[in-house]
Amino acid sequence: MTARNSKGPQPTAISAAEFPALRSFLRGYFHQDMKDEYDSPGEAVREFCADASTEERGAVAKEWSRFLDQTKGKSLEEINRILTGPLGSSCVLTEEDMLKMTMALSRTTRTRG
Repeated sequence: MTARNSKGPQPTAISAAEFPALRSFLRGYFHQDMKDEYDSPGEAVREFCADASTEERGAVAKEWSRFLDQTKGKSLEEINRILTGPLGSSCVLTEEDMLKMTMALSRTTRTRG
């Protein structure tokens, strides 16, 4: 008899291929020197919003929203493991960082035009 993992099978693993725009954003702005360059994740998001085209901002916002939907119910530790694993972030986020990022990206899509 084989022992089963007590946490059960993982429903759907999140891969970088599902979130190409989000991965590109995280690797480009949430890199190992982010704290020196931007001071905070919120500042990195603001800088991205200033640098990126409307299409890029929209793609990241859409993928971030989908990522949040797919990770709903997961612990912050599990979410950060995905962000710093397959999605390429070098920054561990707090719940406040995630909320600020959501708000900033949401504003970006509302002001598109």
